[in-house]
Amino acid sequence: MRHDGRLTTIGFDADDTLWQNEQFFRMTEKRFVAMLADHGDETLISARLLEAEKRNLAIYGFGIKGFTLSMIETAIEVTEGRVPAKTIAEILDAGRDMLSHPIEALPHTRETVERLAGDYQLVLITKGDLFDQERKLAQSGLGDLFDAVEIVSDKSAASYVRIFNRLGGGPEQSMMVGNSLKSDVVPAIEAGSWGVHVPHELTWVLERVEAPVEEPRFREISDLGQLPGLIESIVKAS
Repeated sequence: MRHDGRLTTIGFDADDTLWQNEQFFRMTEKRFVAMLADHGDETLISARLLEAEKRNLAIYGFGIKGFTLSMIETAIEVTEGRVPAKTIAEILDAGRDMLSHPIEALPHTRETVERLAGDYQLVLITKGDLFDQERKLAQSGLGDLFDAVEIVSDKSAASYVRIFNRLGGGPEQSMMVGNSLKSDVVPAIEAGSWGVHVPHELTWVLERVEAPVEEPRFREISDLGQLPGLIESIVKAS
């Protein structure tokens, strides 16, 4: 695949773009709700957990460790401080299980990244816990295909400007690919980059925003297998 100077760098999100992630949060939440079944119904406990996650994002950031602490906080709240130590231990076990779950690559991940590697500067841009993201990248076997890895506390237009200025030819010559409109697509477009949405069947409620369909640099594909063809069409049109 050939390209000119107008597109030099492609950023990839990791969780639920390259490999499964949200499904493990959903499974653990169901396990957590079952632990507290005597203290409220599923809807109530899940709502309280989401409130705790929202409060704690600015303190703990994104990832499994913050989610685990939010589960503990929720358990203390819904039991009015009477949660047994055994239940706290079960919550910690659930968090550890998430941190050791094998990586499940999404369809077309390896073939797409391999096809683009070498022709473009590839940057993995992900947010969350440093150790967990490094673990997943190592287990995925994709690490050698990326020219750089950026693990950030959050994704904003400013962070994309900084990353693409430092690692590529600037935002205007860059593209961000991911499943989250809020984190991967909208701020990348605001930074001046292309934003490519690859929807995932499970998207955390706090990552949902309206698609920027009026933006000329917005694109959407059904899976990563369509990405090389999309890039080819963008390059030819430029």
